[in-house]
Amino acid sequence: QSRQIGYGGIVMATNPSLVSVETASGKFQQTVRVGRHVFSADEPESFGGADSGPSPYDLLLAALGTCTSMTMKMYADRKGIPLESVHIVLEHSREHVEDCKSCNNEDNRIDVIDRSITLEGNLSEEQRRKLLEIAAKCPVHRTLENRIDIHTLEVRG
Repeated sequence: QSRQIGYGGIVMATNPSLVSVETASGKFQQTVRVGRHVFSADEPESFGGADSGPSPYDLLLAALGTCTSMTMKMYADRKGIPLESVHIVLEHSREHVEDCKSCNNEDNRIDVIDRSITLEGNLSEEQRRKLLEIAAKCPVHRTLENRIDIHTLEVRG
């Protein structure tokens, strides 16, 4: 059962898995609400923003990084693997691919995310291999590799 509440004139369910984003001050600043959490998103100054919060791509990378780390830690705990900590660095880029059969754009560009993972703990090579295999099974990783359909609906007040 979800209650309906309004944010800036938009009616949304109070389901904690919903994300609400609305225009804030400045050129690109946004207010993001995720359940009971509220934070700002923005573009860096080099793109004309005020750098008052993470950029949209920062948030995308943070989603992948946090999900990866959580999934690896959960697996290690369940299997009794002595994983002490995980440190993940991610970077997004676009690359041109000459013979891109799966590209869905005219200039044959694909989005690439580079993810570097540091594992801390007294781990065997087999445990390290398995943990890196598990990294590719986190739900956000799987979502990003799937075909994604985005449905947009205008809501008028």
